Amino acid sequence: MIRSPLMTVMTDAVMKASRSLKRDFGEVENLQVLAKGPGDFVSKADHKAEEILRAALEKARPGYGFVMEESGVVAGTDESNRWHIDPLDGTHNFLRGIPHWNISVALERDNQFIAGVIYDAAKDELFIAEKGKGAYANNRRLRVSGRRESADMLIGMGVPHIGKGGHPLFLKELGAVMSRFANVRRMGSAALDIAYVAAGRMDAYWERGLNTWDFGAGAVMVREAGGTFGTLDGKQPTSAKDVICGNEAGEPALRAVLKTVL
Repeated sequence: MIRSPLMTVMTDAVMKASRSLKRDFGEVENLQVLAKGPGDFVSKADHKAEEILRAALEKARPGYGFVMEESGVVAGTDESNRWHIDPLDGTHNFLRGIPHWNISVALERDNQFIAGVIYDAAKDELFIAEKGKGAYANNRRLRVSGRRESADMLIGMGVPHIGKGGHPLFLKELGAVMSRFANVRRMGSAALDIAYVAAGRMDAYWERGLNTWDFGAGAVMVREAGGTFGTLDGKQPTSAKDVICGNEAGEPALRAVLKTVL
């Protein structure tokens, strides 16, 4: 696989930031941790990784804007391009020493996500995708699963934390999903869950209350892997909060089940 100049820029920035996170993960008990809200945490590791990513991407593509989890929105002189950055997705896992977290970077161009990188540093698994050029994990082409029957499908999801709200609706949706599909998984990282759909490891996924940095890169991957990525709130993916994705049969089947709850 030959990487484009854009993908080289993105992967180089992510790899540079990952070195800092790997060091911090080895000394997680010494990290300074702050609470952004109930059940929502941030550490110095998040901020440091975001600074590294921003500096590398600004140097390679001056003028592009940024949408960042920790530093917010920064307008660029190039109004067509914006980076969406999550320097540490799966923070709770990271802070507990659970090796399931990642860096996620997506590029939005003219209101569409066109490229994404998700790096699971703990497992050294690099997911990349670019519009029209396919999706890959460690240079292996990704394809969504071929499962057709709901009773055979594994569904990924996000569980709202203590301060997020929406618990009653989620419990209703979970009950409906559990009665129709083989099983469910909550793994603590939206970006990796969506990448796993692209890789065929899970058949569909939904979560409400996300931000674009959580799913922008994964949206490109699922589509390039032959799946469907959409929203549950009727908005365009570049401004959505509630998302759903899956293989050709899984996404509509999951969407139909969720509709029975509303």
